[in-house]
Amino acid sequence: MENKKTDRLKKIIKNSGSMIIAFSGGVDSCLLLKTAVEVLGRNVIAVTARSQVYLKSELKDAKRLTRELNCRHIIFGHNQLKIEEFVNNPSNRCYICKKDLMLRLISIKNKYKFNTVADGTNYDDLNKYRPGLKALKELGIQSPLADVCLTKKEIREHSRVLNLPTWNKPAMACLASRFPYGEKITKTKLKKIERAEDYLCFLGFKQRRVRYLYPTARIEIENDEIPRLMQEDLKDKIIKEFKKIGFLYISVDLKGYRPGALVNKKYNLKP
Repeated sequence: MENKKTDRLKKIIKNSGSMIIAFSGGVDSCLLLKTAVEVLGRNVIAVTARSQVYLKSELKDAKRLTRELNCRHIIFGHNQLKIEEFVNNPSNRCYICKKDLMLRLISIKNKYKFNTVADGTNYDDLNKYRPGLKALKELGIQSPLADVCLTKKEIREHSRVLNLPTWNKPAMACLASRFPYGEKITKTKLKKIERAEDYLCFLGFKQRRVRYLYPTARIEIENDEIPRLMQEDLKDKIIKEFKKIGFLYISVDLKGYRPGALVNKKYNLKP
């Protein structure tokens, strides 16, 4: 990563004086938190939401990373399933969720008399379908990584140089992203998806998604891992486990994993 971008990132953080960081434990927010702790010390607090739409493993990672970075960490309950608009799963679901989440972080900022709320949005995110970005703009949330034009590739490379354990961590997204728009989101459905993805993780598939197209579960993994998944013994294990979870049919997306595979911005069709 260019030193100019690093210097600009530190300058933005320093000028904030104090910062609440929306911390998921992922690649982007981890680099932001690491840099903020280095620049601001105790004037940084990482905040993580505990929710049914987030993988439990992500919360464990967030706890471990804040301990390693010696940063204060606040965890609060965030029940999106109490928000009717969110449950109905419209095309702006991410906006609804992000706005509610960031309002909670702003309350924490005010409670501790901090100056800024920031998140880990990167420069690449600005060119993707991200309804939640509108909420960030409306509420004045800072995105320092995007502001200095840091790409995902650069963030991973700099994280590697800093020996951050997240440098090669697979991309994660909330479990609600596994549902096509219009499919109601429930606790039972979320648990099915989490169990299915946990099983794929147990089998060694790092980047995985299970799309909820009930009664079908559509598996997405990296292209180079598809041949392994199709091995007869492994395939049989997956079918057996997924049927136990409650799916009648199990399919594999031959295009492999790709973010936002259920989103069609123009037509909003179920693929």
